[in-house]
Amino acid sequence: MRAKYFLWGISIFLLAAPGAWAEPSERLRAIPGDQDKRIVDRGKTGRTQEGAIAPGHYRVGDLLEQIEQYNPVNLSLQEPEPLERVNSVAGLSDVGPRDWAYGALQQLADRYGCLLAYGDGTYRGNRAMTRYEFAANLNPCLEVLERLALQSSFEIDSGDLQTIARLQQDFTSEITAARAKADLLESRVAQLEANQFTRSISVLGGEVILGLSGAFGGDPPGRGNGQAALHHFTRLQTVSTFTGRDRLRVELATGNLQNRGFANRDVSATDMSLLSFQAGANNIIGLSKLEYRFALGDRLVLTFRPVGFSLSSILTANSPYFDAGRGALSRFAEANPVFKIGRLDGGLGFDWLVADKVRLQFAYGARNTNDAIPGSGLFASDHSALGVQVLLKPSSRALAGVTYINAYDKDGRLDTFTGSFNADTSGRRGTPAQIHGISGTLQWRIANNLTFSSWGGAIYTDFIDSDDSALSTTYLFSLGYSNPFDRRGDLAAVIFGQPPKLVSGDGVAEDPNSGFHIEALYRFRASAKLSITPGFFYIINPEHNADNDNVFVGTVRSTLRF
Repeated sequence: MRAKYFLWGISIFLLAAPGAWAEPSERLRAIPGDQDKRIVDRGKTGRTQEGAIAPGHYRVGDLLEQIEQYNPVNLSLQEPEPLERVNSVAGLSDVGPRDWAYGALQQLADRYGCLLAYGDGTYRGNRAMTRYEFAANLNPCLEVLERLALQSSFEIDSGDLQTIARLQQDFTSEITAARAKADLLESRVAQLEANQFTRSISVLGGEVILGLSGAFGGDPPGRGNGQAALHHFTRLQTVSTFTGRDRLRVELATGNLQNRGFANRDVSATDMSLLSFQAGANNIIGLSKLEYRFALGDRLVLTFRPVGFSLSSILTANSPYFDAGRGALSRFAEANPVFKIGRLDGGLGFDWLVADKVRLQFAYGARNTNDAIPGSGLFASDHSALGVQVLLKPSSRALAGVTYINAYDKDGRLDTFTGSFNADTSGRRGTPAQIHGISGTLQWRIANNLTFSSWGGAIYTDFIDSDDSALSTTYLFSLGYSNPFDRRGDLAAVIFGQPPKLVSGDGVAEDPNSGFHIEALYRFRASAKLSITPGFFYIINPEHNADNDNVFVGTVRSTLRF
């Protein structure tokens, strides 16, 4: 049976009601999901779906789940898609005013409040469905109509009542089974709520990223002697909760792409060629992340991370490609370099849901936070950064962020490792400086499977011991097409941007030209736990110098999660 027959059956008695073809409501349903967020309750995980925008409402558990910024470990994939109530047919992206069932669906939402849809905002009226799925869709409407029929102020045509009776008779067994399952679920939920988290819960997960990569060009700025390399990045992680309102995360990691990979002087000699998933740990396993989060009330989450901290540990990067295993191939394209300022070690902060569509985030971190000598420690370090971000959700298909960074570095360095060496060292001055960074980010789901994202940033370095200064800028535009060829979980993406460039200043040398970054990738979902991503990125005018040889980096990345 096809799902469109459900529309036909319900519309028999809905089309008879007045206002069946009224104009759609302006209220749009929020899109669930945020591609930056991974780990969820009790070790379960949500799928990363490009273009999905963070919802504007949270429960305590949801808020903890959704502020997870850069967790590479997916312990399972949630394939079943629950149905959700829709306030208006306008919230259905695959149903338009010209469709024959538009009025019927509108009536289901406006008059009866029983229109259901999938989490991505689609109705999927041409998809095949079972009798039990039909009953699951039908049952909420029947319950509403039964209640309305008992109200003296609400009239239902006798023909509609006959249709209701016939549908109830034809689907008695399925409806009974659906109601029984719902009652059982309610009972189990009540039992879990009454006895939840009487003991701690821990889940182990992991990720293995295997890369076959090669680089060509780059002579100069390097020597252009790039060779194909087979490398890996491996992580093991445990996530624990002790109260149901907290998360303890411990991660061990190792890798083997040595000598800075293709950024080595013998190859391209530029940080613009760094991969997002490279690590040079020489296969030695070490503690890469230690973090504890807990909720205060329903809208505030505090985070402490003494190991593996960066500003993006708390400030949402708002990038669909901020995932070493399944996102961008290059370090530059994964997220705005402004979030990487400082090369920090440890830090803390909070994420506060101020309103349903507004979040305020605060992060502070420093380098050498585990050392108590002068020039180190959390609040006395010679290298520190503070960030404040406001996230706005102007519509169900868009998420925007505005960020301010205030940092201090005794050498005046940005240390983002994404742009030219001149920009990353603020003109090579090597003296103490106050650093101010501004970032703007945007994700916009143009269509169900098409997401436009962009970010831009400006970084101003003010040297303390003189009137000298440096200004660097960066920007990026990308377009991602998810589920191409009707392959669920696949992603095709193209990315264009300018890595950080020193554009002006006093007492420093500007970058002579403009360099650009072009990247293309196709992520192929081989199974629920394995994805394979071939792709490349091309660097025009490395180090923002037209005299340098362009650099091409190609890779095939395989990511296994367990």
